[in-house]
Amino acid sequence: MAPPGVEFHHVWKRFRRGELHDSLRDLVPALARRLVGRAPPPDELRAGDFWALKDVSFEVKPGQALGIIGPNGAGKSTVLKVLTRILRPNRGSCAVRGRIGALIEVAAGFHPDLTGRENVYLNGAILGMSEAEIDAKFDEIVAFSEIEKFIDTEVKFYSSGMFLRLAFSVAVHTEPDIFLIDEILAVGDEPFQRKCLARIAELRAQGHTLVIVSHDLDMVQRVCDRGVVLRQGVMVHDGPIEAAVSFLRS
Repeated sequence: MAPPGVEFHHVWKRFRRGELHDSLRDLVPALARRLVGRAPPPDELRAGDFWALKDVSFEVKPGQALGIIGPNGAGKSTVLKVLTRILRPNRGSCAVRGRIGALIEVAAGFHPDLTGRENVYLNGAILGMSEAEIDAKFDEIVAFSEIEKFIDTEVKFYSSGMFLRLAFSVAVHTEPDIFLIDEILAVGDEPFQRKCLARIAELRAQGHTLVIVSHDLDMVQRVCDRGVVLRQGVMVHDGPIEAAVSFLRS
């Protein structure tokens, strides 16, 4: 039996708002505690800190499509950033087996002073493609993005929708084993959203693993077969996507 494509085991992630000291009298003892080792351990909360994720665990089998849903600030995007190793957990561990195609932020992996053509090579390399692979798929990437007229324009002149078109196209043409998507389709126009969703459905039909964060519950129900609900960093539900959406709406 094949191991899970994604494993997330008892993950805690802390964010720090920053320590505030009202006076030198407060600051000096705080610095002294650090020097003598009396500050809180690195995996415990300090003043002003908060847990973005609290003991979150789940597995995603190859070929499954998991939707991570919940209100704003629930920790959904943090989960994907831990999976892509943008963030490291304070406690727990995660594992991702296979090539990742990730759409976490529209302009992530793009350099504003490079052209679309140059950024295809840059972003493709970041996502694990060789130059030969990018050469072979370049025309397909550009055709799917539908921005042929602007491919030699510096991307700092692109709209958010143009960024999405190119970023999505590069990501899906990496032929990822695991595709991670964070609310990214919200910036696209409706025809391109439909095109993206059709491509996501193809990936799922081909047995690729999908993990999607979105507030669009109707879209999540169309694409995913399972749902995890987060609230204030805690996983409060894990089950079939219809049940997860009903749980969130209740």
